[in-house]
Amino acid sequence: MPGATRFLPVSVSYAGGAAAGARADEHGIAPNNRFARVVLSFAGLEPETWVELAFQLAWEAEEGATTALDFALVGVDFQAEDKSSLDFEQVPGLIRTLLDPQSAWIPGPAYLAAGEGTRTATVRLAFLVPDPTRHVAVSVRSWRNTAAFTVVRPELRQGSSARSGRRRRRLGPQPDWLDLVLVPERPLVLRGQIHAARSGREGALVRIVYRDGAGVEIPPPYPDTVSTPDFGAAINLPAHRQARRFTVDLTPPPGAAAVAVGFATWETTAAVELTGPLDIGLDDDLRLETICGDDEVDAGTFLDRVDAALGQRGSPAPAEGVPLLLDRLRRLQHGPRPEKAPEARALRLGGAPAWELPEEPTWSEDPFESLAWRLDYQSLGWLLPLVETDATRATEIALSWSRANPWGRPADALSLHPVALAARAEVLVALLAPFSIGSMRVEPLRTLAGEAVRHGFALAEIIGQNAVARTIHHVHAAVALRALAKALPRFPLSGFWTSLAAHALEEGFEALTLPDGTFTDPSLHQRLELASLGRLLVETLGEEAPAPAIARRVEAGLRMLVGLLDPGGRLPPFGDAPHGVDHGAWLGRLLGPGERAVAERGSLVPSRGGTGIIAVRAEGPGGSRAHFACLFGDQRHVHGHADCTSFVYAAEGVRWIVEAGGSGQVETGRVRHYLTSARAHNVAWPDGREPGAGTGWLAEMQRLGGATAYAIGTSVHGPDYRHRRVLVTLDDLTALAVFDRFETEDRPISVEGLLHFPPDVLVALAGPRLVLASREISRLRVVPRIVTGHRGGLALVSGRNDRPGGLQGYISRQAGGLHPSSTLRYVFHGQGAVCGGVGIALDEGREKALAAHLAHEAVVRLLGGV
Repeated sequence: MPGATRFLPVSVSYAGGAAAGARADEHGIAPNNRFARVVLSFAGLEPETWVELAFQLAWEAEEGATTALDFALVGVDFQAEDKSSLDFEQVPGLIRTLLDPQSAWIPGPAYLAAGEGTRTATVRLAFLVPDPTRHVAVSVRSWRNTAAFTVVRPELRQGSSARSGRRRRRLGPQPDWLDLVLVPERPLVLRGQIHAARSGREGALVRIVYRDGAGVEIPPPYPDTVSTPDFGAAINLPAHRQARRFTVDLTPPPGAAAVAVGFATWETTAAVELTGPLDIGLDDDLRLETICGDDEVDAGTFLDRVDAALGQRGSPAPAEGVPLLLDRLRRLQHGPRPEKAPEARALRLGGAPAWELPEEPTWSEDPFESLAWRLDYQSLGWLLPLVETDATRATEIALSWSRANPWGRPADALSLHPVALAARAEVLVALLAPFSIGSMRVEPLRTLAGEAVRHGFALAEIIGQNAVARTIHHVHAAVALRALAKALPRFPLSGFWTSLAAHALEEGFEALTLPDGTFTDPSLHQRLELASLGRLLVETLGEEAPAPAIARRVEAGLRMLVGLLDPGGRLPPFGDAPHGVDHGAWLGRLLGPGERAVAERGSLVPSRGGTGIIAVRAEGPGGSRAHFACLFGDQRHVHGHADCTSFVYAAEGVRWIVEAGGSGQVETGRVRHYLTSARAHNVAWPDGREPGAGTGWLAEMQRLGGATAYAIGTSVHGPDYRHRRVLVTLDDLTALAVFDRFETEDRPISVEGLLHFPPDVLVALAGPRLVLASREISRLRVVPRIVTGHRGGLALVSGRNDRPGGLQGYISRQAGGLHPSSTLRYVFHGQGAVCGGVGIALDEGREKALAAHLAHEAVVRLLGGV
């Protein structure tokens, strides 16, 4: 039976209109956006463990925001032993926000599993406690609620151990160096946090080395530093408390062009670390907020103000031949551009039908009510083919966008998304190139240059402030910033931008990949995108840092991704998976036929270990190909897909078991909520408690002589349950079985599992113990099987939409929409421990062969939980 340690708040405080309720464990939150909150302090937590925050949410009958996905906000402040607050770039299960160090949105009551006829529901939120945390302060804050709500019986339950996965930057006597190019005669500002095992005695120092334009070291002393014979110039970072935030203002000496900053400890035995990545920026006079002020600043005025701040005048001279890696990535994804460039007026974006660009667009258009279309439209990436055939027309359109989007008042707020910003920056680079040979008049050059510089400032601040750290958006922003810097080589910030981009690329690939070529992102599509960008960067940079380090990480990963392709040339659609992408063709364009063939030869071996994927291909009856894939990696993002242990299955040329699909880039509202929920995936969960943040691991794999059994353990169901999913597949993939074993305390337990079928597969119940599926002449049998416990019945669901949080029986076939489809719901129940699932076979003969393997001693042991 799993054991969980229960923690109750050791102290409670209120603010903004929140107040104590009728009982000691009740806390009322007034409808006062952001300000009304209760803060619950918990002490004595064990670090590197998963915890579950649970409380009852009670709301008023007149509540008007029941369908809001951001009804309330939970914030978590992680604290060291001495209760000093810790900064982490990412915590599994939470996201970074401005109001609280780490947060999670609580959806409105319509999305919660409320009791019949009641206005109460249980809220559960899982997250990991990173080392060196010992205490947490949890706030529940008013957001969209229109009436007061009550938090009842809040508690933390601590369960299994895990690893946070964050990069530990422990310091020692040898400095951890950071090299940056300086903006001439301007300060550089670094912010971060150190944690010391012992406050008062231990701390860190920052060693400083300035160099001139030729790379020659400028001897100290330097402004605002102390110099010692042993360390040279340094800045002391004492640790008066265990966790200490610091700001290092570097004022370069005359003639300094670059700086090396090294973080180290004074003593060899000191236990000190940087708790997260450094924020890197310029002085306040060279920040977007300062330059723009409260005005609506157009591109030309913005450049004037930058010139004034830098004490210069003149349009930056652009350079030609700058590689546009994001555009090259798009062409890898979708194929080469057609020989005849499309007309600028007829746009096909975001998978939507053709749309005619108005003569004078407002740049707030949204003809298809599609997030994907708006992102594509605002990126201006569709202008790049026109740049090659009609640069004048492309420039006119870009200038129109610039006029409609003064900084601080965008025509569409989505234009400021990092994806749109990065892609648009490359368009500006392409538009600037013709001006270097004097082919167009000066005024458009100044406006375009101003827009390019403005984008450079924005991207540099996104990167420097780690706004999208540990995401592929961080890498996109760094690639685009580097292109802008290379396109404006004489601009005073160009060198700084280049070095900042190089640092961001190194940090980004270290965060998203492991040295052995495995990836941390659960989305296979995004893994391929990252690996493709890595290869493009290596080709562009050659031996320039950080290309060699990136190459070592992505090359093995690329060959592994080839082995995951299904017979139709697609990667298994786990995580965020955009529609209509031919991954096989993409990999073919990236690798070439010879390299791909080498990778395919080993593709029948399941990927194990850190990859979190099992993938098997086989030749089926009549030469048809079959495919099976199961995801079991980390489920870490509060807004990510609840798909740990989900699987897909294809045989006889038919995709029988599929994922509901969808992408976080293009889906919003209740569609997004459904597609990321467990109800859109082929998983099982106990007692109506959908899985949350946690991890899965391949606990065991057994060869059975004609079949293979896989046992996957997970922690995604919280500390009250021990869970194992056991999968048994015949070698020819003509049959498979999936079982889930749940153990809890000695009480009743009921488990619900789902299988999703595509719309072109007809599914019917042939009785309480048999489901038949068919597509044309192909057939499939699904049989419920019980090991421990009792059957709870079968049900087919298609297009259920009685409440926002109850959507079921849908498949996402195109961006922004759901298509009704058959979903099989199977239930089993028992007392304390249960084990059940389904057998899936192409016919009765394969079903009997599968049953024989299920009687194998190794399978019996796995299903028995031994």
